[in-house]
Amino acid sequence: MNAEDKPPQANLLPRKNVLNRLRPERFNPAYLLSFLILFALWIVFSGRFDPFHLIMGVVSSALVTAMSGDLIFTSGKPLRLFGLWLRLAGYIPWLIVQIFLANLHVMALVFHPRMRDLVDPKIITFDSRLKDDYARMVFANSITLTPGTITVDVTAWGRFSVHCIDDASAQSLPGKMEEKIAAVFRE
Repeated sequence: MNAEDKPPQANLLPRKNVLNRLRPERFNPAYLLSFLILFALWIVFSGRFDPFHLIMGVVSSALVTAMSGDLIFTSGKPLRLFGLWLRLAGYIPWLIVQIFLANLHVMALVFHPRMRDLVDPKIITFDSRLKDDYARMVFANSITLTPGTITVDVTAWGRFSVHCIDDASAQSLPGKMEEKIAAVFRE
């Protein structure tokens, strides 16, 4: 075997052993909370309470927690996240109202006799003041969920590119939605 046939070793990164996450020195209360949430969802969605399904739920929840339990609770302090989830639960009704209002706006555009004059699609860019990646993700998804706007790109530095259907949709960004999300994430 010559040198050209060998796979390049320099580009390979060592794989993390999933079982290392289960060691006692790495135990984190976030893993326990992730497991409990996943197991509760298993019970709710399976709807079966016989020993086989409960054991399968425990095994499945434990495996998923071992492999990706740190994705839900990144800080390792799940009690802080409880407050965040409460604030996020307060944000969701406001977002639903905004989605409804934007639906009415798009409907008015569609049924307006001068629709071709009113619809002026454009891509706007703006810098967000949000620093947290999760806050930016919630902001980008909230923009996309609101009819008339679609988040096209978000850079690592917080520059958003958003496609808007008209000027009224573009004028509202970043606006109140960014303020609400900043309050949820305490930024």
